[in-house]
Amino acid sequence: MAMLTVRNLPDDVHRALRVRAAQHGHSTEAEVREILASAVKPETRVRVGEALSELGRKIGLTNEDFEGLDRARDKTPAEPLRFE
Repeated sequence: MAMLTVRNLPDDVHRALRVRAAQHGHSTEAEVREILASAVKPETRVRVGEALSELGRKIGLTNEDFEGLDRARDKTPAEPLRFE
């Protein structure tokens, strides 16, 4: 796992983190991990796979539709780029 050092953290912010951690029954370090995780990975974030799946259900795509797309797809291998 990665480690992170935060320098020059104001005393009042550190104090507030300790209080918040105590209120949640966590260590200060665990509270900071929770805050960072919720900031960068919010529960309401859009997940592309789920969004596409929901869109397919909404417009009524079936397995037969995907099989038709697969049959129509060009399966010729791509030519590698040439840098001459």
